[in-house]
Amino acid sequence: MSQFSEHIRSLREKRKIRQREVAACLKADTAFVSKLEKGERQARREQVLLLAEFFNVDKEELLSLWLGEKVYDVLKNEDVAKKALKVAEKNIDNNKKS
Repeated sequence: MSQFSEHIRSLREKRKIRQREVAACLKADTAFVSKLEKGERQARREQVLLLAEFFNVDKEELLSLWLGEKVYDVLKNEDVAKKALKVAEKNIDNNKKS
């Protein structure tokens, strides 16, 4: 299970919210929420923002978990993953300066 999935499940359980309530927020079905919490499905960016609002949590924290996992999924089998991350970080820094 992914950190994002675990976090969403934890937020829901701590607040004693049912999956169908989360599903309604996302305009999805409960099967999607169940799979999301198990790490079997990935949320879209707009769904992550809806979840942050629904659970009243910091959207940057939730987006960071979500994006981190997307990056990991791309790089997990690459021998040069850490080097690629350094290149990406440098590109991000250079983009902020322009």
